[in-house]
Parts: sequence; C-alpha cells; structure tokens
Amino acid sequence: MLKLSILDQSPVSSGSTHKEALQQTIRLAQAADRLGFTRFWVSEHHNSAGLAGSSPEVFISTLAARTSRIRLGSGGVLLPHYSAYKVAENFRMLEALYPGRIDLGIGRAPGGTPHTAKALRGGSADLFEGLERFPAQVTDLLRFLTDSVEPGHRFEGIRATPLVESTPQVWLLGSTGQSGVYASQAGAAFCFAHFINGAGGQQAVRSYRKSFRPSELNVVPQATVCIHVLCADTDEEADRLAASFDLRILQVEKGEFTGVLSPEEAAAYPYTEWDRTRVRDNRSRMIIGGPQQVKEQLLSLAKSYEVDEVMVVAGGYCMETRLRTCELLSEIFNLT
Repeated sequence: MLKLSILDQSPVSSGSTHKEALQQTIRLAQAADRLGFTRFWVSEHHNSAGLAGSSPEVFISTLAARTSRIRLGSGGVLLPHYSAYKVAENFRMLEALYPGRIDLGIGRAPGGTPHTAKALRGGSADLFEGLERFPAQVTDLLRFLTDSVEPGHRFEGIRATPLVESTPQVWLLGSTGQSGVYASQAGAAFCFAHFINGAGGQQAVRSYRKSFRPSELNVVPQATVCIHVLCADTDEEADRLAASFDLRILQVEKGEFTGVLSPEEAAAYPYTEWDRTRVRDNRSRMIIGGPQQVKEQLLSLAKSYEVDEVMVVAGGYCMETRLRTCELLSEIFNLT
C-alpha cells in the first residue's frame, strides 16, 4: 500500500497569529504520528505574513519531543544562505537526540524576496553566487555528515559534532530536474515539488534514477513527490473548501499573500479573467475531492512517478480542514 507523508508550511489563517499557526503545526504532527504517516516535514520561509515557519531545525526538535514514531524533517533547509558545516552540526545534534527519526531536506530557493535573501546572507554575498556554489556546498555537507573529509581538503581535520553513529536521511528538494541531477550525483534521496511545478516531474525523477550514483547515504535511488491535497467527506464539500486553497496559491503568485482566507472570503474575492485562468491551471498542482476521488488520484500520481510514497501539503482555511484531510487519508490508505 502507498505510504503517505506530510509537508506543513504553518499557514496563517486570516484573523489568526503566527504563534497560533505554529501550535497548529504541532497538533498536526501529533495527529500524523498517531494516524500512521511516514514522515512530517516543516518548511523554511522568511519575512512572510502568511507562513510562520522560518527555522525548521529548531521546530523539528520541538516536534520530535512531542511525537514518538514519525520521522521529522526539513522541507527544506535553504543551504545557499548558510554554512554547510553548521547545517551538518544542527542535524547531527537532532540525530543524536532522536536517532533514526531525522530527515535533512535541502533546498536551493531563496525562501523570500531578494531583499530578504540579502539579509539572510549578512547583506554582503550575492544570491546567485550562492546558487553557483550550491553543488560544492552539498558535497561539503555530506562530507561532514559522513566523516569523510579527505586528506588535503581545505577542511581536513574538522568534524561535525556531536559525533554520532547514525546519519540523518538526506533529501534534495526541487521543482526542476536540476535538483534531481544534484541528488543523483550526491547519492541522496530526491523529492520533486509537484505542488510548485505540476509539469515535468516524472521525467525529472526518471532522470534522477538513471543517473544515480550509490553513496554512503543510499545504495539505491529513493524518490518521492509532494502535492497539495484537500480531502473532505464529499466531493462537493472538498470543492467548496478548496476556494481558500485556490486563492492562497493565486495570491502567492501575485505577491498579495498575507494569510489564508475563509471559503466565504475567497468566494467574494474580485477575480479577473486572468485570475480565473490561473486558478484553473493551478489545479494541476492539487488533488481535491472526497475520499474515493482523492485515493484514485494519489494512486495515479504515484504510478506516474513510479514511487511508493507521496508527500502531501494538506490545505484549507482552518486547522480542522487540514486535520480532516489527514484523517481521511489515513483511513482510505489503512495507514494505521
């Protein structure tokens, strides 16, 4: 049976606060642990009024302390902004505290506006320079995680502490084939962000598998796909609730996103013809419906990607909608 996991972005509903959004993510992680999901990842966004999660490595520690079984991870740490050595130490610390439960997902995206990215990088380095050195950063990160800094390397003699016997599972995340190339070269796992880009993911995953190089991390390639999902008790109720989802994605594209609006507020939004076209197009990045429809579409998606695990971004205006999606998914796929 298909395995399911969750990526949560700590969305802020209209009239709510960032603190409340983070508490809701904790509740959702505890539910996912109870309901039989395989892993639960939290995202990294900066200077965002509508998304509260800015520090996944800190949040993972809290989530791990409040769950018992599920794997916890980053979806993902935006490596171009940071030191590979410090990221290795952060995740070795998590692995030491919660062995066998930690995933390190790595992304290349800026995680905010160019101005915000500049602040993250201390105001001095150019973001494009960071993207260019990303492959070398990944290589250095894996050296530190596996204690394989070779003699003569500029970091010879440096080890990431704490010293632990196990290694976090390393995933490269991306919405294009380029991240798959990096993942195959590093011998890391690969997650394609179908919820960001609904086209070309299947080919990216096939190319990743074909070019995969075995490593200390993985002997064989491991891939998954991440997609927006909203499941309700009926197709009609799911479609009604999805109005919030549709508008959220549209507002992100337009730079207007400050929080998730209710279905009623979304219905009253002054959509232009261009807006309505984008809403229709964006449905290719989403699965919306009642249990049977969602099950069929998830199985079809997994088959097209040739994966045995799918990660979902549970959407909707309120915590109850996201939680209901997770409950129904657990039920229809017999996760427990």
